[in-house]
Amino acid sequence: MATSSRRLNTGLNATISSHSVNRPQSISLSIRRNLHQINPPRLVVVPTITPRFITQSLSRAKRSSSVGSGIKKPGVCGYAIGDNEIERSHSCGHVETAEIVFWAAATAALGVGNRVMYKLALVPLKQYPFFLAQLSTFGYVAVYYTILYFRYRSGTVTDAMLSVPKPPFLIVGVLEALAAASGMAAAANLSGPSTTVLSQTFLVWQIFFSIIFIGRRYSVNQILGCSLVALGVIFSVASGSGAAHSLKEAGVFWILLMVLSFLLQGAGTVLKEVIFIDSQKRLKGASLDLFIVNSYGSAFQAICIALLLPFLSKLWGIPFNQLGSYLKDGAGCFLNIGTVTKGCDGAPFLPLLFVIVNIGYNIAHLRLIKLSSAVVSCLASTVSVPIAVFLFTMPLPYLGVASSLPTGFIGGTIILVLGMILYSWTAQGANSPRTDTVIPSPPPT
Repeated sequence: MATSSRRLNTGLNATISSHSVNRPQSISLSIRRNLHQINPPRLVVVPTITPRFITQSLSRAKRSSSVGSGIKKPGVCGYAIGDNEIERSHSCGHVETAEIVFWAAATAALGVGNRVMYKLALVPLKQYPFFLAQLSTFGYVAVYYTILYFRYRSGTVTDAMLSVPKPPFLIVGVLEALAAASGMAAAANLSGPSTTVLSQTFLVWQIFFSIIFIGRRYSVNQILGCSLVALGVIFSVASGSGAAHSLKEAGVFWILLMVLSFLLQGAGTVLKEVIFIDSQKRLKGASLDLFIVNSYGSAFQAICIALLLPFLSKLWGIPFNQLGSYLKDGAGCFLNIGTVTKGCDGAPFLPLLFVIVNIGYNIAHLRLIKLSSAVVSCLASTVSVPIAVFLFTMPLPYLGVASSLPTGFIGGTIILVLGMILYSWTAQGANSPRTDTVIPSPPPT
């Protein structure tokens, strides 16, 4: 009897859109059988190969056509067998949810540390707040670009990532610089509680811009939950602090200017989310490194701040011709050296600790935007407000006598927690972003 052989070629193609997988792979399973030796034929099953370990191996034309129809949000797991695409696997969904919860908790915790350490950093630099503001602007550019350089050398950041269009980063820098300028001007004429109350409009702008620019749709539960979160923060901070009275005394112009500041911040944050979504399409499914967004955004912000220095120095009551000597004295107090060291106790430890915590907060905040959305990151940051208020009632070092707890703090916190639960208690399908309506970035030049 003649011997015949048969080759069984099984091609399993899968698409995994994950932060840990950037390059498509393919696995081809070939099984040779000699029908003369094996009778009857059997089907050999290899149970260890599952779709989540197999990635897509499509032609460029087919890949571009699928990108045109829609792009997944970074972190959304899925796979395809043949022409049938499965949006999400249960195990991957659990991993993604756990990662979002982790970074949300990290954002909230670092947000608390950021607020507390900012207050502590101003103890030695209370005469030089403008120096601290410029240090946190220009210093971060050096830190972020240093980290970006080493990530590029290690291969984490690729040339394709660095070649993404730069105009969106320029817009982010301009928005954040204008937000800082208008916020400084308004904060100088508003009380602390008033600023905290008005800052809750940031959440409203986040939702508004994500609907306009990303096409995201929110359920009634989510809108009501966000409203309760903002209401809880307002209630916990305003009770016993005279925020309502302070708002009545403040001029309408300064109130509107502060609201404009948070509008610009909200637009900049949502634009960062748009950059992540659009870059995934440009990078053929790869995820843009968040330090690219931090580095380019901070660089353009620093440039805009430098151009606005005459205006900003005037807001802080510093004549522009005396700005050089002011920054020199501020550097001496920061380093705690020279003749201007009276009242600089705690420097440079406290300011440096604030810078470290603030960098960690910005990284966690941007990572959460990349994994979920700008609104979720805003909610995580909002939770830090009442926690920070509670910590200020404790005898913290360098702050002297602890402040008393507002009378309605507990009630406001309960409202905030209920809002978070209500926002999270939403069907999975209602929270799915519509990323196909994202406004694309300008083409590379």
